[in-house]
Amino acid sequence: MATFTAPDGTVLAYRTTGTGDPLVCLPGGPMRASAYLGDLGGLAAHRSLVLLDLRGTGASAVPQDPASYRCDRQVPDVEALRVHLGLERLDLLAHSAAGDLALGYAAAYPERVSSLILVAARGRVLGIDFTPDHRREAAALRAGEPWYPAAANALEKALAGTATDAEWDAVTPLFYGRWDAAARAHSAAEVEQSNEEAGERYATHGAFDPPAARAAISAMSAPVLLYAGELDGGPRPRVAAQIAALLPASRLVVQPGGGHFPWLDDPEHFTAAVTAFLADARR
Repeated sequence: MATFTAPDGTVLAYRTTGTGDPLVCLPGGPMRASAYLGDLGGLAAHRSLVLLDLRGTGASAVPQDPASYRCDRQVPDVEALRVHLGLERLDLLAHSAAGDLALGYAAAYPERVSSLILVAARGRVLGIDFTPDHRREAAALRAGEPWYPAAANALEKALAGTATDAEWDAVTPLFYGRWDAAARAHSAAEVEQSNEEAGERYATHGAFDPPAARAAISAMSAPVLLYAGELDGGPRPRVAAQIAALLPASRLVVQPGGGHFPWLDDPEHFTAAVTAFLADARR
């Protein structure tokens, strides 16, 4: 893996896979190493994916100041990566909780964003987020699955903050459009890829200033793709639409049968939608 140095001296790592123009990819979690993104369903056949390990995750160093795990304090890391790569502007993809980081970057550096792809992404930076009822609504769509009764019961424990490790395991199928062998293998790696302390600090007080971000991001002319899974509870497609409504030149694509990791559920649909968007963004 290659490395560069953040403004505060933390050494950050990234790996590059694929061919073509670079697409910088930010992992969610929050604060999960980028390994779980894989090649994003074959997207690496079309673009060179630059997969960043956020500070304190994967091959990146642990910062001296744990408070720097806060989302807004990682925005300079993304800008440092842009400078390191020698890019005038970034094509930027963010998954899940990294939607906050990508939107924060776009608000701080709107002129440095060439295109933005938000995959199953949160929008707390703009004051929009999913709710427990959204989770329940999405879960109910899986009522025909044999694992649903256990998952629905465990979900309530998780929402109440009382779930055991076994109950969290029971909830896991709700995050995938298909609970097959590939999904099981993908979910099994989560614990070792995640920095729980960093995740707890990611969205702490002061991380988001929605009025300021909304005003700043209105200056961004770059096209934006919101890609949501039909079965995902965080966010539901209509919540993704609310985020899209605040972003200039945005479009929303909903993957039928997709969950929170849509490149696993239907890689062909995912890759086709993203490559078509990127091609249009070039015109």
